[in-house]
Amino acid sequence: MAIDLKQIKKSKKKLKGLKVPLDSDSKTNIIIDLLNKDIKLFGTKLKDKKKERFYSELGILLSSGLDIKSALDIIVDEQTKEADKKLFKEICNYVLEGGNLSEALKESEKFSNYEYFSIKIGEESGRIKNVLEDLAVFYSKKIKQNRQLVNAFSYPILVLITAFAAVFFMMNYMVPMFVDVFSRFGGELPAITRMIVKISDFFANYSGLMFLILVIIVVFLFIIRNKTIYRRIASSILLKTPLLGDIIKKIYLERFCQSMALLTGSKTPMLKSIQLVNKMISFYPFEKALTIIENDILYGKLLNESMQQFPIFDKRLVSLVKVAEEVNQLDLIFEKLDKQYAEELDYKISMISSLLEPILIIFVGLLVGIILIAMYLPMFQLSTSIF
Repeated sequence: MAIDLKQIKKSKKKLKGLKVPLDSDSKTNIIIDLLNKDIKLFGTKLKDKKKERFYSELGILLSSGLDIKSALDIIVDEQTKEADKKLFKEICNYVLEGGNLSEALKESEKFSNYEYFSIKIGEESGRIKNVLEDLAVFYSKKIKQNRQLVNAFSYPILVLITAFAAVFFMMNYMVPMFVDVFSRFGGELPAITRMIVKISDFFANYSGLMFLILVIIVVFLFIIRNKTIYRRIASSILLKTPLLGDIIKKIYLERFCQSMALLTGSKTPMLKSIQLVNKMISFYPFEKALTIIENDILYGKLLNESMQQFPIFDKRLVSLVKVAEEVNQLDLIFEKLDKQYAEELDYKISMISSLLEPILIIFVGLLVGIILIAMYLPMFQLSTSIF
């Protein structure tokens, strides 16, 4: 169907929230347009949970036989937040005026290029329902992984914070009290007690400076977080961290396989698939690898041949991709690998959660126990010398 250019421009203007028509004074219009735009302080993307619900429900409604307009109307009516209702209403209006769903999502600026191209491919290939279902599964898994990681590391982090708070309190308040008592009795203190006293003095003299240095480091890292050198070093450290590094690697491998399964299943060309996945996975080792792989494929190299040069892709993945390319079953292999990595990830996260808890409890117990022994040992020596 031919789309009127004026209608497209009109709908774009409506989506972007422009309320003042253009006139001859272009400078005045630019200022007014900027003032009319909404100011977003906390990002412009839609939350993953809302995306998962949107794709899941839209796929179900379309599969039940409803047309796109009726399905979007239902989604608009059930929104409880005014901002969400406005967003989906604008998407619905764009589609009603002759635009595609993919273009509506792109114009809203709330969705990624990965989602835009996936749905666009689904519309062109007639597999829009399958693509919506795959996107819903993608965000469902992403939300599940995030929750698993939060559940696995929230308790250990809480224990560590409590441990450091307890040590800080003991070093700044309890140890000085014992030192005053020891000074009255005189005599030489045990080596472990002298060490704890020195650490306590260091805390007392430099705790403010340590806190200031910590704040400066955090602010500095926040400022340079998007710099290439920082992302390269930080990702390298994360991947080499015991237990955590393997989990992070499997998270991105699982997302890579799931994205490739969706795109190859939609008959997307390999070069375009790699480009889209590169935009979706924001982890430096994958971004660097996929950029080089994209260039290799452009010059006729096979996917598995290019993947072999990067350690981020394990040998099993490369071997299966090689077989899949030979039999032209990439979508099937990536789908199987996606499930395998998801299962391995669930096991790893549950294992690290159950393993960290007793280790941290033992660590905190030893830390507090050493301080208490160091403080009470001189008293025991004093009592034995008296008797």
